[in-house]
Amino acid sequence: MANVILIVHLLLALSLIAVVLLQRSEGGGLGMGGGGGVMSGRPPGTPLGKVTWALAIAFIGTSITLTILAAAGGEGASVVDRLQPAPSGEVDAPALPSGEELLPPSVDGALDAPLVPQAAE
Repeated sequence: MANVILIVHLLLALSLIAVVLLQRSEGGGLGMGGGGGVMSGRPPGTPLGKVTWALAIAFIGTSITLTILAAAGGEGASVVDRLQPAPSGEVDAPALPSGEELLPPSVDGALDAPLVPQAAE
């Protein structure tokens, strides 16, 4: 049922966009250009204005319905409640290599000996 309401909701949104774009611009933003609207006491006079109001009311209705359906299908738990607690033990750090492990194999563990290339045999 939620899928059907979601499809109707999307169709209403696209229709509302199309109807708003088809309306004549009266100039002056935020309803200052005259005509019927929310700010004045007169109802919308044009057929497109009436269709816009009907689509807007239906869009809000489907929005509220989808919100109620989503809340009813939820688990009732917060996302924070689903977080896993951190481990309470100490974390084992990797061991650092000793100085002998960093030396090349030709040195044979002598730290003070100069590094010289070996003669080819």
